[in-house]
Amino acid sequence: MAKMNFFTGMAAGIGLCGLVAAGGVLAAKADQEQIEARNAAIAVDFYNAALNEKDWEKTKSFMGDRYIQHNPHARDGYEGLHDHVEMLKEKFPKNHGEIKQVLADGDLVALHVHSKRTPDSLGNAVVDIFRLENGKVVEHWDVVQPVPEESLNDNTMF
Repeated sequence: MAKMNFFTGMAAGIGLCGLVAAGGVLAAKADQEQIEARNAAIAVDFYNAALNEKDWEKTKSFMGDRYIQHNPHARDGYEGLHDHVEMLKEKFPKNHGEIKQVLADGDLVALHVHSKRTPDSLGNAVVDIFRLENGKVVEHWDVVQPVPEESLNDNTMF
């Protein structure tokens, strides 16, 4: 059996600790990625149920014990979102948002959406941000920008 001196043993021990720590960091990162992927899928399903399908019962299944609304043009809570879904069903039955990008960071999910009230409209570029707790949507922010007829550049908004 080979004999280790003190420094060789310390180096081996430090290396082993480093491997164990790196394994823990990689496992934590994998767990975080799974949580973020789950949160992204829930936010997409929630968005589609509420704004594309306009199905309130399905929408509620994705919501937590409260719904905090930050859009100053919408009422807070479940009632505000319920009223919005019902308004869309009545006034804009063909309202549709095409999700272009999905970004997740922990419990926050951002959806970059091309939203159109009617199929022939230019629509709006929207970023909806949702916060989730325990796999349920509990908070919402949004930023809305009309899609112009002409642009000063050749890039799209999406």
